[in-house]
Amino acid sequence: MVHAIPRWARIGGTALLVLVTVYMFAPLLVVVGAAFNTTRFLAFPPEGWTFDWFAKVLSDDTWISPFLTSIQVALITALVAAAIGTMTALAVTRHRFPGSAFIQSLAMSPLIIPSIIFAIGMLQFSSSYLGGPSQTILTIAHIVITIPYVLRTVMGVIARSDRFTEEAARVMGASWWRRYWHILLPMCRPGIVAGAFLAFIVSFDDAVIALFVRTPTLETLPMAIYSKLEFSADPAVAAVSTLSMALTAIAIIVIEKVVGLGKAFS
Repeated sequence: MVHAIPRWARIGGTALLVLVTVYMFAPLLVVVGAAFNTTRFLAFPPEGWTFDWFAKVLSDDTWISPFLTSIQVALITALVAAAIGTMTALAVTRHRFPGSAFIQSLAMSPLIIPSIIFAIGMLQFSSSYLGGPSQTILTIAHIVITIPYVLRTVMGVIARSDRFTEEAARVMGASWWRRYWHILLPMCRPGIVAGAFLAFIVSFDDAVIALFVRTPTLETLPMAIYSKLEFSADPAVAAVSTLSMALTAIAIIVIEKVVGLGKAFS
């Protein structure tokens, strides 16, 4: 017999949810508030309100160049990780072959390797065999660490997909290519998009690997923010962070409306 949830449990659960939400969003609100400060130093609450720091960020190559670099690396990372992760997910779920479990474990292994250890390894490997760090090396490193996100989201969608539709197409004479292109891949689309989005965010926000795999002419946005905070922090840092959060929120809303990210995580 199912009993109703006690009132004290509902109240306690609601209070806990509110506390967790406040704990998560309070630092973001502080950053947003500091971005509108009229003083030349990071401070909260703001002494006044101005949009000058946003205008400075949008017109200063100190921020624009690292932003474009981060966007370029993140886009390539998302596309390549989505392709490799999707193919790997289809291979290990739709085909049973010797070593499939090992391949899946190998593809997921970057999740359990500390980022700093991976970054040091990439630095040593690239310096010894690939001519030293570069934007290409940074992109490859990001692809490696983001493949597991695509793999998990696509595998989750495949596990909930209707295999009878694919079987019906096979019985009707559809070739393997048509079954994959017209049936299986459309079924996997929410997982592919969700995984690619996660790969983009992880790559765009990465600072640990970029700290090691960098050159004097290669600087990503997180590294630019880190440098400013280390030497001369001003509200421009908060303005950049606020714009990044806004772009991420807009991207989530657009993708949710177009594809439906909830289908990949439900």
